[in-house]
Amino acid sequence: MSTQKTVRQPADEIEENSLRIGKDKAEQIIDALNTDLANSYVLYHQLKKHHWTVEGSEFLDLHEFLEEAYEHAEEGADVIAERAQALGGVPVSGPSNLEERATVEFEGEDVYDIRTAFENDLEMYGEIIEGMREHIQLANNLGDYATEEILREILVHVEEDAHHIEHYLEDDTLVLESATK
Repeated sequence: MSTQKTVRQPADEIEENSLRIGKDKAEQIIDALNTDLANSYVLYHQLKKHHWTVEGSEFLDLHEFLEEAYEHAEEGADVIAERAQALGGVPVSGPSNLEERATVEFEGEDVYDIRTAFENDLEMYGEIIEGMREHIQLANNLGDYATEEILREILVHVEEDAHHIEHYLEDDTLVLESATK
């Protein structure tokens, strides 16, 4: 085990970067990226919970979809964190820091029926989509076209997954209602 205790970079400090984006602009972008990062992990944990707890006749399809969706959230979070670091920042990390930083709220530990769970997910996706669009515009306005492109690519997956959830919430289904109701 290492005995090194030197802090290389305090979490709240921005270092110069080799991307030639000034510290004042980088600070604004890193702040936005850390919000997106925190939101991604809140979404990840909620989707993971639904993956674990989904039941019913459509279990396998929903279980597999939720796995893909939480993987997309985690992949996007990784790219966002690496970009924040490249800009001279420290990616937000740790459960309490992520929760504090997020603008979306985890639904809690209770287990809901899948329709309610997906409604909660769709609401969270909507809030994340709106925030990411604002951050894409911010990056563009500050001349950070690479961050703009990175967020656009992540947004495509976020919107696709939200759209799939929207389809799952439609009333049309092949599953028949139980005759005992």
